[in-house]
Order: sequence, then C-alpha cells, then structure tokens
Amino acid sequence: MTADDPTDEVSETDEIAELEARIEALAEIAERCRKFILASKAAVAGGVALLLVALLGLFGAGGSAALGSIALVLGAIVSLGSNVSTLRQTEAAINAAEARRSDLISGIDLHVVRDAPVKLAP
Repeated sequence: MTADDPTDEVSETDEIAELEARIEALAEIAERCRKFILASKAAVAGGVALLLVALLGLFGAGGSAALGSIALVLGAIVSLGSNVSTLRQTEAAINAAEARRSDLISGIDLHVVRDAPVKLAP
C-alpha cells in the first residue's frame, strides 16, 4: 500500500472510531469510580461518627457498634484506595487513547471542499 492508498484512510478512520468507542467506555468507568470514591468518603465519615458515638456511650451496646464502625471505616478506606487507583489508571488510558486519536486525525489527508453547490431543501 502506498501513502496515497485510500484503504489506509479507511483503516485509520476505523481505528479512530474504535478509539472513540474506547474513550467513551473508559469515561463511563471513570465516572463510576468517582461515584464509588464519593460513597467511600461518605462511609468513612459515617463510620468515624458512629465510632465516636459508640465511644461516648450513646448506644447501649457500645462494643458491637464500635466494631461495626471500625469495620465500616476499614472497608471504606480499602474501597477508596482501590477506586482512586482505578481512576488514575483509567484517566491515563483515556489520555493515551486521545493522543493516539489525535495523531491519527492529524495524519489523515483532509481535503477542503470549495465552491460546492448548496442544496436547498424543497
């Protein structure tokens, strides 16, 4: 295939379309991670508040409430760390895909159409 081969442009446009679909899927994953991060932060705050209430003895069964709140805080911290890591990896993948898409688009030999007749709708 030569540089002027139209099949090269077709394969590049197919790759661009695939990259756009991948970017969209990665963006959905990133948004889901952001939601889990927010929920994890809320769970940490709730667990800490519950632990303080249990330690102050405002619940009758302070021992079980304290253990439950510690478990909640630890689980939320693990979830938070996991989702932050996944979000960073996903954003890196999005940036790489966008850079590749940009390279492909800039490599396409686009032609400007001038003085094209304007079709008017009847």
